[in-house]
Amino acid sequence: MAVAAAALMVLVVVTAGCGSRTAGPGVGGATPPNHAHRNTEAASSSATTTTTTTTTTTTTTTNLNPFSVPADTLVATTKGDISGFQYAGNATPSMTVPGSWYGYPSVLPVIGSLPGWLEVRLAQRPNGSTVWVHMSDVTLSNTSYAIVVDLATEHLYVYENGSKVLDFPAGVGAPDDPTPTGQYFMPMIYPSPGPGYGPFVLVTSDHSDTITDWENSGDAIIGIHGPIDAAADAEIGTTGAAISHGCIRLHDADLAQLSVIPAGTPIEIVNQAVA
Repeated sequence: MAVAAAALMVLVVVTAGCGSRTAGPGVGGATPPNHAHRNTEAASSSATTTTTTTTTTTTTTTNLNPFSVPADTLVATTKGDISGFQYAGNATPSMTVPGSWYGYPSVLPVIGSLPGWLEVRLAQRPNGSTVWVHMSDVTLSNTSYAIVVDLATEHLYVYENGSKVLDFPAGVGAPDDPTPTGQYFMPMIYPSPGPGYGPFVLVTSDHSDTITDWENSGDAIIGIHGPIDAAADAEIGTTGAAISHGCIRLHDADLAQLSVIPAGTPIEIVNQAVA
């Protein structure tokens, strides 16, 4: 328990890179959809002229999954420390995949497979790291959830079974410390280190590109947590704001609804407003 507590304290410091700051300019808004139209056609002859007007009705269907997030994701939990390989079928490991990260089990989303092999995402730097592992070295489960953070709209979206179920305004990275885009996942939820962080923190596998060592912690991990203070909470408001050092800030009530998200859930961070 002492080891776990020490790991928790380190993780709190590593993800604490979200102190108050002045909001930066907005990134942009959604592009309105194009509306289809058809010209009225007229038929004429030398004897009579008949004009026929055709009314075209355009039906707009809301796309509940504009980012094409998966309806279901296979998740691999390592059986302790296991061998990782650069390619499936290699005889010599390229690394050891740790069985835990900051005291929490390694629960990794699967992004590829071959007979007897799985390709998984890693939580450690560099961002976007993947490795192949033996299927026999992990236990498998599934998550029906996925998270998308759109820096353009400054919103966080939660999907379940491929359909959007939650939509929250978010505080995202300011221009000088932007939230890195890419494909990530949620390795763990850990207890809140303080009132400003909300009820808990969702740790992500995303790491800051501009901060490599926050307060001598050895890393700068992007977390999803509360607004930090009342001023930031007000700035996030209903539209979101670019106010953090890279972490994703939510209103406490919105963050509380993410308690159902299991470890291994994929997170996509994009910068593309979708109508």
